[in-house]
Amino acid sequence: MSNFFNKSDLTRQDTDKIVSETLKNCDDGELYLEESKSESILLDDNKIKSSNYSSDLGFGFRAISDEVVAYSYSNEISRDSLKSSSENIKSTLKSIKGTYNHEIPKTNKKLYEHINPIEQKTLKSKLEVLNKVNDFLRKKDGSVKQVTASFAGEQKSIEIIRSGGEVITDVRPLIRFNVSVMLEKNGRKETGVYGIGGRQSYDDYLKNDNWKNVCEEALRIASVNLESKPAPAGEMKVVLGPGWPAILIHEAIGHGLEGDFNRKKTSAFHNLMGQKVASEGVTIVDDGTIDNRRGSLTIDDEGTPTERTVLIENGILKGFMQDRHNARLMNTKSTGSGRRENYRHIVLPRMRNTMMLSGNQTQDEMIKSVDKGIFAVSFGGGQVDITSGKFVFNCTEAYEINNGKIGSPIKGATLIGDGPSILREVSMVGNDMMMDPGIGTCGKAGQGVPVGVAQPSILIDKMTVGGTKL
Repeated sequence: MSNFFNKSDLTRQDTDKIVSETLKNCDDGELYLEESKSESILLDDNKIKSSNYSSDLGFGFRAISDEVVAYSYSNEISRDSLKSSSENIKSTLKSIKGTYNHEIPKTNKKLYEHINPIEQKTLKSKLEVLNKVNDFLRKKDGSVKQVTASFAGEQKSIEIIRSGGEVITDVRPLIRFNVSVMLEKNGRKETGVYGIGGRQSYDDYLKNDNWKNVCEEALRIASVNLESKPAPAGEMKVVLGPGWPAILIHEAIGHGLEGDFNRKKTSAFHNLMGQKVASEGVTIVDDGTIDNRRGSLTIDDEGTPTERTVLIENGILKGFMQDRHNARLMNTKSTGSGRRENYRHIVLPRMRNTMMLSGNQTQDEMIKSVDKGIFAVSFGGGQVDITSGKFVFNCTEAYEINNGKIGSPIKGATLIGDGPSILREVSMVGNDMMMDPGIGTCGKAGQGVPVGVAQPSILIDKMTVGGTKL
């Protein structure tokens, strides 16, 4: 754990005094201290292209009065910088009113080890793995034209100081390992990408030569795409595979269930609490408490312990994801969903691990029930309008379904629709729920935070598919 006062003229006593004096008439707020260490290593074109290490240290000081949020940050932890931030906050909050809310429950949970994954494996050993990845793929398939592999690691130490000297701390590890491979056959080039990660050391993911499994999955996806034909277009049935395809739920539905959009009434769900918004059997939760997962946090960035938040239960809208600010204004409680990219950013209600829970059907039953449709296994980029839930997603691995059987792989398929409508078109929910491999990052208001998704296979009865077949 970082000691933020070791190399500063700022003492803990000074800090407590400034924080308490600044926030004494506010509704809420805190001093958020953060130290982060991160690295990225990239292999490309048969050689190590880059190896970067960076560290950052700073604080964000927040005060809330009614709906107004005053925020000041600095990358210098000193008495002068904290006092300056305090004065900035006071000048922003012209009229301060309210009773400071101290209610943050404490937790002894520890969802991940307080380690620094960067230091647990030497740079030399990481470079060796990346070079092995390159050699393995090029020897395994003569049609390999390009291999890109990368490591990204981070340790983030945080300390939250609230009025009255209340202190909450956490140390968060995070790693990611990615492989991309390009194949060329008969003048055609296709790429496959796969990655793994979470809140553990590199070795937890790479033991037993698990890097080979990542390579083979990237190679398999590229090989499938080489055999693909243009995707059909039109309205049809769509089977989504388990795991990563839940990114569609995250984007098209999850954002619309975040507290700020519903408080401001800009979400399609804002006035539907307690109403049926999805097919029966559809249950969606956002869970920050799963050990070692990329989207998990022992505490959120306000110090609130995370929880398993039920959003939709058997089709009925049950809850929203809340930070403290929006929860107070909506007369409810934080769900431990207050997140920020780093000390430079304000807190927003955000997703953690967003999941549709398993049902009773099998994937085979879904495929057999489709005369003409597509089976979408994985997605790449997409676009979403959070207000309406309208989305466009590109499939990176998909197959046609003909007469109840999986057919040829297809290329260029896009799924088009809106979240609220798609929820009502789910007719079968599989018994094969799976987490994503641990690579997700969510963007909102210019901030990126690590997230996870999960779902079983699901059958959507009616969906618009954009294709490239003439």
